[in-house]
Amino acid sequence: MKIVILERASVGLDVSVDMFQEIGEVEIYNNTLYKDIAKRVENADIIIANKSKLNEETLKNALNVKLICEFATGFDNVDIEYCKKRKIGVCNVRDYSTDMVAQHTFALAFYLSEKLEHYDMYVKSGRYGSQDRFSNFDIPFYEFAGKTWGIVGMGNIGRKVASIAKAFGCRVIFYSVTGNSTVTEYERVDFDTLLKESDYLSLHCPLSDLSRSLINEEALSKMKNTAYLINVARGPVVDENALYDALVSGTIAGAGLDVLSKEPIAKDNPLSKIQDSSRLIITPHLAWASVEARERCVKMTYDNIKAFMNGEKLSRVDL
Repeated sequence: MKIVILERASVGLDVSVDMFQEIGEVEIYNNTLYKDIAKRVENADIIIANKSKLNEETLKNALNVKLICEFATGFDNVDIEYCKKRKIGVCNVRDYSTDMVAQHTFALAFYLSEKLEHYDMYVKSGRYGSQDRFSNFDIPFYEFAGKTWGIVGMGNIGRKVASIAKAFGCRVIFYSVTGNSTVTEYERVDFDTLLKESDYLSLHCPLSDLSRSLINEEALSKMKNTAYLINVARGPVVDENALYDALVSGTIAGAGLDVLSKEPIAKDNPLSKIQDSSRLIITPHLAWASVEARERCVKMTYDNIKAFMNGEKLSRVDL
């Protein structure tokens, strides 16, 4: 059994992938460009990837491949219809990063709402040491308790965020993009109500035709000018040009982003012009990437391969 790992670096070089050697011969590449995929997988029985495009062009000469495993939840890099025709199994991993993404959601919210950059620099600049009183709070900040936390996407991550927000004393409301949510423990509202009433609005929905540019100029105009937007879902859920305008004009108070429409950030992304971290913080798509989450990702991929070999199903994309 030959296993080819196309993007070993996607789970971090500090996390071991040695366990795959128990299954068969392992060929490892830290990263793989599109032009190199076909050659690298042509003798593979199992392919492990993350973002590498696996389609007819890259797989047509890989006659032995039986299974594609994702070091990820998303599988939009795989041509599922082509894999169905070839009877190639496809596995992803789910829920390995729920705790970390929820944690990062609040890290972004805390950073913005408590003006942490300002107060950290106040101390480091020497201004705190030069003042004649014990405290400084020249920029107001507020408690989560009593605020309304709005959520788009009530999957596992959305529910985790909801439970944390509730623990902080927030009223939690949510909007279902598909309209198919079965969640009853939190208040479900229409989209306009979500926008108008949320003090914090966090996005946890998949990217689809329904969610693409969901947060656009019209949506942002309906939000409170004191509200904060947090996007840890997918970049294209937010219209970045509209968000730039909303931040510059003060339509909303701030935004925390871990995802962008193009990653890494494009040079012409208007959000890169905003250097004021009290209004905008952008992290480089790391919300999923705690050491523990990456270790779970690798282990669940290993479990997927073992399950597939045993004729079982485990976190598999159904073909």
